[in-house]
Amino acid sequence: MNALSLFLPCAAGVEGYLADEVHAITGLTGQDLLTGRGGVLLRASWRDALLLNLHSRLAQRVLVQLAHRPYRSENDLYGMASDVAWEIWFTTRQSFKVEVTAQHSPLTSLNFAALKVKDAVADRFRAKTGVRPDVNTQWPDVRIHMHLTTDEATLYIDTSGEPLFKRGWREDKGDAPLKETLAAAMIAASGWDPHGDHPVPLYDPCCGSGTIAIEAAQIACRIPPGRLRRFAFEKLLPFQAHVWSAIKNEAESAMQKSAVPIFGSDVAHRMVDFAQRNAERAGVADAVQLRGGDALQRMPPCEQPGVML
Repeated sequence: MNALSLFLPCAAGVEGYLADEVHAITGLTGQDLLTGRGGVLLRASWRDALLLNLHSRLAQRVLVQLAHRPYRSENDLYGMASDVAWEIWFTTRQSFKVEVTAQHSPLTSLNFAALKVKDAVADRFRAKTGVRPDVNTQWPDVRIHMHLTTDEATLYIDTSGEPLFKRGWREDKGDAPLKETLAAAMIAASGWDPHGDHPVPLYDPCCGSGTIAIEAAQIACRIPPGRLRRFAFEKLLPFQAHVWSAIKNEAESAMQKSAVPIFGSDVAHRMVDFAQRNAERAGVADAVQLRGGDALQRMPPCEQPGVML
């Protein structure tokens, strides 16, 4: 497959950290790795897309850009989607869903815009094969995204499926859980590096269900954030199981024990129990020390100075 244009959306203010992470994962630099508003744009390979889904802690999704052009009406969007070779990405035996987002778009209904794109995809398949694929708005095999600005439209196919903050290990949580991607961004912003020349401990005194401590422990153990989950690219036609297996095996072989202590505590013992169970599912139960207790009354968990989040 030829080089792809990828877009990795992220939370505002995280773009620079995401660009650093993408470079560390793929080695991309220069014009192949550009920081934009709300995400990072890449010129990369299909294998890079798989690597980023498995290893990125900061991206919300990994999207393949399929088309980008000016528009004025819904008919322009229909024409744009009609020109995309959907048949190289999925088949009529698979269901799909179209989602449209916008910033300052002159169109009055994003639902109607999504309907026009959906019709274009289905009509192209019918023209090519005589059959239209089904639409499934709940659990589609394929997710198509379109983003509209004032006068430009961009069309993507999603390789991630569920948002990447859904790592697959957090089954126990409180009332207001911190997203894993945000926890990873906080760790990145703190400058904490368990693999640096002088690694220091990390302590979360209000750990809740353990999100920050578990993310930190996985970083220290080199455990990929996507290790426990499935991805949308597994249902796309370019997918090759042996390539994906090799990528996962390489990641598994790089895993290690944490070289630094990581601590978490919470005043609610129920939340500490949640955090412990989550840590076990995440594969870091031995790398995180979790305790109950009031953060204002607890002594420091160790004598060595470190980072507190």
